Amino acid sequence: MKKSELRELYQTMFPEYPDIVNITQLRQMLGVSRHLAYDLINDGYIHGLKIGNAFRIPKASVIEYVFREAEWKDAG
Repeated sequence: MKKSELRELYQTMFPEYPDIVNITQLRQMLGVSRHLAYDLINDGYIHGLKIGNAFRIPKASVIEYVFREAEWKDAG
């Protein structure tokens, strides 16, 4: 995904969420379980940073993940 595309999507997707989200917000954004949210981060599908005992996830990483999955499903 090009930077310009990501920039445009960033302004329209998940506008109610902050630039950096936590696990609870990630779960709400994707509609997934707590276990799956951690798996997505730990397996490298979504980039997150562990600070202390909590993950912080850039909203841009969530948007990139959503579009990668959509492209994969369209190709299959």
